[in-house]
Amino acid sequence: MSAMNIFKISSAFSTFFRPCSVRGAHQLSRATYAQTLLNLPETKVTVLDNGFKVASEYHDSPSATIGLWVDAGSRYETPETNGAANFFEHMVFKGSSNRSQKDLENEVANIGAQIRSYTEREETAFYAKCLSKDLNKVVDILADIVTNTKLDEHQIEEERGVILKRLQEAESDYKLVTFDYLHLSAYQGTPLGKTVLGPTENIKKLSKEDIKFYVRNNFVAPRMALVGSGDFNHDELVKLAQKYFSSIPYTYTTEIPVLRPCRYTGSEIRDRDDWIPFAHVAVAIDTCGHDSTDIYGLMLAKTIVGNWDKTFQTGEHTLNKLIHNIYKEKRCHSFESFHTLYRDTGLWGCYFVMDGMVLDDFMFNLQNAWMRLCVAITETDLQIAKNQLRANLLESFDGTTANCADIGRQVLHYGKRTPLSEVDEHIQSIDLKQLKSICSKYIYDRCPVIAAVGPVEAMTDYNRVRANMYWLRV
Repeated sequence: MSAMNIFKISSAFSTFFRPCSVRGAHQLSRATYAQTLLNLPETKVTVLDNGFKVASEYHDSPSATIGLWVDAGSRYETPETNGAANFFEHMVFKGSSNRSQKDLENEVANIGAQIRSYTEREETAFYAKCLSKDLNKVVDILADIVTNTKLDEHQIEEERGVILKRLQEAESDYKLVTFDYLHLSAYQGTPLGKTVLGPTENIKKLSKEDIKFYVRNNFVAPRMALVGSGDFNHDELVKLAQKYFSSIPYTYTTEIPVLRPCRYTGSEIRDRDDWIPFAHVAVAIDTCGHDSTDIYGLMLAKTIVGNWDKTFQTGEHTLNKLIHNIYKEKRCHSFESFHTLYRDTGLWGCYFVMDGMVLDDFMFNLQNAWMRLCVAITETDLQIAKNQLRANLLESFDGTTANCADIGRQVLHYGKRTPLSEVDEHIQSIDLKQLKSICSKYIYDRCPVIAAVGPVEAMTDYNRVRANMYWLRV
């Protein structure tokens, strides 16, 4: 984030010629938190004739991040083609009809850029970190590799082996496994229950036509956005978008993909493996989608529950009751609250890693923390959470890449980016009664979903977990 000096001028310039001390000058140049947010650069959005979106935000930085965000992911796949989105992401870097893989790698290296990509359940992105002066070249490369992907049969077979190896490696990524289980259990029989990587049997048989069909059926102009953050002009980015993306079709040439509602089911999956040193557990409840204003209350609730691991200096003297309760045990490796948002639903909960024998104790303390959110949260807790959340929001967008990713997601889902000043107003407007109401709406007496991997024999029985989702009081 660029540094800014905001000067406060006194009325009628009555003290204009009065000498000012160094301390006084410093005080004049200081801006409040709200003033800083109001003076952040505007996010500009332009929509081309074919529905393709262009969004950018000026950043006073010699570097820039340029990317292509697409409203597509594993949620748009069928059970038979699950894994096609991730497969295509791999194939993009194998070259295009205009550039061989060698030419692509040399061009990127020559300008000192770094191209990255990711695929999620509702989103795919291809982006590059580069110097602002190389904007034209980077947009040219991104447009070419995404819209003119070669999909050579030999390279498909080569990449098939790479992805299968990645699937084997993913089995030892216990956090990824736990969250895949969590989605599988929470959204049983629906598109959100599928993994992003896809099952092994699918990867072995996915063909060139399957990948082409997926791209042709999802990479249409109204579901794509060219996003930039850095020291360049928005109009320049629009001209480049018109040059490279105006020919992308805005209508479907095959069947129109229908986004089916994803039914939530309170349930659990336990994959016991006593050879794993720690138990990995995720517990969550069903929430709203990212278009609801309730997300701000849930953001505050997540902040109050917090996160911790053994490297943190906070411990027995913290005001966070959950951290205070587990600190003495010394057997919790880490825990983190999360809120995963989708178009029409979301998962709000906690992921924790610890000695399997103390799982029951941690679940008791965690659920007590959740219940306090609904009935016993204090004004002090709320104010501390607001301060922490506001600081975290500013920190999370410090840099062109994080900023670009946030713009891409919001433009895809809302068609615009909500200014940080507006987000801050929403957060500040929530009072104690509203927070309790939001938490009671989604947490209190609701059926949780649980995914547990590792030595989980001592994990609390699901029926008891469900019974602890409310407090009986006389």
